[in-house]
Amino acid sequence: MEPKVAIVTGSSSGLGEAICRSLLNKDYLVFGGSRSESAILHNNFIDLELDVRSEASVKSFYNEVSKETEVVDVFVNNAGICEMTSLDETSSKDFANHFATNVLGSFHMFKGFEPFIIEDETFILNILSTASLEAYPGTSSYTTNESAKKSLVDVIEKEWSRFHLRFTNLILGAVNTPIWSDYEDVDFEQMLSIPQVMEAVNFLLTSSPESKVAQLVLQSRKSFIK
Repeated sequence: MEPKVAIVTGSSSGLGEAICRSLLNKDYLVFGGSRSESAILHNNFIDLELDVRSEASVKSFYNEVSKETEVVDVFVNNAGICEMTSLDETSSKDFANHFATNVLGSFHMFKGFEPFIIEDETFILNILSTASLEAYPGTSSYTTNESAKKSLVDVIEKEWSRFHLRFTNLILGAVNTPIWSDYEDVDFEQMLSIPQVMEAVNFLLTSSPESKVAQLVLQSRKSFIK
């Protein structure tokens, strides 16, 4: 029997890496896409260079995927950046980079993914922040672009309704990953841990194909983001 196939963006570290490892443990063939090389060494893991900001890079990524498979069972739209700065501290360049990664990057990935869809089967998991639901001070660029990303994937879900896919937005509070390494005075005990998030991810991956979780919001009980 051929293994099921998954694509995970932002696969080289943090939550993306953890999701790849979980899928590999479930015997998936996993295509990981990231700007940096992954530490995962597994016969069923194909590590591909991917800069979601670049349409050419995304096309190259999908071209490599198409050499191995015509269909994808699971697509995890995970790649993104988080830079927390107030409006007066946010430059146009920083805002544009946020948009290019979180919003335009998702646009590029979805635009190229449609040929790999398995009607009635493919599961699409979008990793989003609670900033997509609520405005947080000091996050002008991040909150704006996470909100835009959620709007984009919501539109795509409706446009692809003819395929009868399972489409889930996993909306997360702050997660203890390397993304926070540049910030001082952050209390990691008030964040979600990667194992906590993976409990939710694994639930979604193994839930009945006849059911659908449209949205799942997960936060730490002691979250420092209010």
